[in-house]
Amino acid sequence: MDYQPVTVQRHARPHATKHSAESRYWRQFKHPVFVKEYAPVTSIHFSPAKPHRYAVTAATRVQIYAPRTQKVTKTISRFKDVARSGNIRSDGKLVVAGDDTGLVQIFDINSRAILRTFDSHKQPVHVTKFSPLWHTQVLSCSDDTTVKLWDVPSQVEAVTFTSHADYVRSGEVSPCNPHLILTGSYDGTMRLHDSRSGECEMIMSGKATSTSPVEAVLMLPSGTVALSTAGPILRVWDLNAGGRCIRALSNHQKTVTSLAYDANAGRLLTSSLDQMVKVYDISTYKVVHTMRYPASVLCLAISPDETHIAAGMSDGTLSVRRRQPRVSETNTEYTTALKTGTYETFLGGTLPLVGQGHVKTKTKTKAVGDAGELRIESRRVRRLKQYDRFLKAFKYSAALDAVLQKNVPPTTTFSLIQELIHRDGLRSAMSGRDDVLLEPILRLLVKHVTDPRFGDLVCDVASLLIELYSPVFGQSPLVDSLLLRLRKKVLAEIRLQKELTKTKGTLEMVFSCVALATASQETGERVRRDTS
Repeated sequence: MDYQPVTVQRHARPHATKHSAESRYWRQFKHPVFVKEYAPVTSIHFSPAKPHRYAVTAATRVQIYAPRTQKVTKTISRFKDVARSGNIRSDGKLVVAGDDTGLVQIFDINSRAILRTFDSHKQPVHVTKFSPLWHTQVLSCSDDTTVKLWDVPSQVEAVTFTSHADYVRSGEVSPCNPHLILTGSYDGTMRLHDSRSGECEMIMSGKATSTSPVEAVLMLPSGTVALSTAGPILRVWDLNAGGRCIRALSNHQKTVTSLAYDANAGRLLTSSLDQMVKVYDISTYKVVHTMRYPASVLCLAISPDETHIAAGMSDGTLSVRRRQPRVSETNTEYTTALKTGTYETFLGGTLPLVGQGHVKTKTKTKAVGDAGELRIESRRVRRLKQYDRFLKAFKYSAALDAVLQKNVPPTTTFSLIQELIHRDGLRSAMSGRDDVLLEPILRLLVKHVTDPRFGDLVCDVASLLIELYSPVFGQSPLVDSLLLRLRKKVLAEIRLQKELTKTKGTLEMVFSCVALATASQETGERVRRDTS
């Protein structure tokens, strides 16, 4: 009979948490790249056009990064003061940014030449964005309490809104109606403006006693729901109902600084000064995942193809988390060009075909031989582990030494010990050892004596070790120190178990008293009902 390898027992880890499918998806954004800037990163924006370069605004410059290499491809530094809100147009050719002097400038993203300059604002401009539907219009929001919509070809103001009473630090043009503009201000209100009338059409604010400044606003692609953040509170507004607040969520401990949604607008991402980024399911507004960062997060953006999450922090660190897209998500626009007769002849026609959002593969035709031919199948022989080879040769001591190495998981080590017990070979494997060979065994026992997965086996091994080597205890300082550590851990575990037993008894008494009181109360009520 062939040798059967040792079966490694699978134990459930204590305190293990099972991640949902949603959490597993967001955990794919890993291998973060950290880039150190000279000042806090205040704005990040991904280009809607491929290859989805992103603009990072920090200090007196706007840098354009390549998503594949995370390297700077362009640096725009033609600002007289701190730059703000670098925003790339949807075609990926122009970038607009404001600064603390009140200037708004439009640059060619390749040549970095200044194409337009708007200098009507009197105080710092914190928001500059291209209109998503009308690419010739630019929105700007300033600390001078004004909101302006600019016409880029004529270089004039299309409309100016003056309804806010304090700094305007957030705003955007509606993604479904180029005439509607949503803004948030430090006066504690979010307002919806109409460029056709030049007036504020809707005012939304929190409680009357709340004066928290609005840090970020966002309008969902449908144009019927708006989001705002004031302090640690995230609010959801129904624009069709006249700006009624339908949700108020408080999942952050500090001020929420930015909002972003994924490509399908099914998940909402919020960043905060509490160093956390939370992901919400927009259908239920429940938190489905949380990411932790090393510093307060000032801005956040997710790429349109959902492969990068970029976050800017208060200490000047830019963090970019990347996700490897699945095969079904990769671009297949060159499929038709590659699928030729030569391709199918030499490669067997295994090119994926696209249809209704699913990836289909043409089956490859198998070669058919003559009826009288014999087909010889080769089976790949499974190689044995080193400890299995020793165990197969009845070298029990060497097999035990092989699993006592640092790179071997404890489940494998104790599975082999269990196999040695079944073979009645544990005594021979542990016999005839000096203090150097006993050290890894004792360290294993000290490390896992309190682990409920291996407690029974640790006791068996420790009992056998004491039986074999008690006559020579006291001759090696190393072995004696490890035995003392083992004794201390065993005594501490015994004390813990005694305390847990006392606690269990106390709780049982409390529960019994509550049960008796409840039963007597129910009996009294039943007697009163019967007598009445």
